[in-house]
Amino acid sequence: MASIQWTEGQFGANDFVIDGNSKHRRVTGAIWLPKISSESNVVVLCGHGASGDRYQDPIPYLVKHLVNQHNIVVLSIDGPVHGLRKVEPGGREAFFQEMQRPTFIDDMISDWLIAVENVLKEKNITIETLGYFGLSMGTMFGVPLLASQLEFNASVIGLCGSSGAASMIGERLLKDAEQITHPTTFLMQLEDELFDRNGYLALFDAIQSDNKKIHANPGLHPDVPKEEIDYSIEFLVKNLTRKEVVSPLKRIAE
Repeated sequence: MASIQWTEGQFGANDFVIDGNSKHRRVTGAIWLPKISSESNVVVLCGHGASGDRYQDPIPYLVKHLVNQHNIVVLSIDGPVHGLRKVEPGGREAFFQEMQRPTFIDDMISDWLIAVENVLKEKNITIETLGYFGLSMGTMFGVPLLASQLEFNASVIGLCGSSGAASMIGERLLKDAEQITHPTTFLMQLEDELFDRNGYLALFDAIQSDNKKIHANPGLHPDVPKEEIDYSIEFLVKNLTRKEVVSPLKRIAE
């Protein structure tokens, strides 16, 4: 088992650093545990965008609902040049440089597998159902992760296509999307300045799930409506716990 250093994180999280060695680089992230974590067997992995880190919105909002209200464990790791692994100048510019490495996707999938195996084992969490939430860069890495050896039961992805900012890995994304057969929600921004509509639809079409839906909204890349995040929470809870959820917006209306 890898060596893990723990510190107190933000938003009630436990931050972790899994030391790198000759076989693999350092992995950093955060985990949120319900109050009675020993009874938790539902886990959601959260990926973030290229301009953020393990705490990027809407991850804290997801935690508020998934962890505190539904007893779901949330695990988020920093991107390859982000957060505690930041490489200057940071953000999208550093990530574009990272994308030039031929193995950058496979290295990040390995990061995820190492985090899931070691962090959950140390926290005595046994996965019965597994979900994923990740938009933009969280989908660039998320689609290959969903096609990995981990068995996912539901996912929310989007803000990404097979062309535009992801053109250099478009074929890889389309191929991996064909391995996705679980319930999937796909979010799309109609005036996205980073990803064109054809690439969005090509990636959505490649998903092989019989239970998939696409939600398209007007606006630029970061303009995802809050109600879509609320819907994403409902979708994950329903498919991972089989419980019906009343969204915050519906409660207000009532």
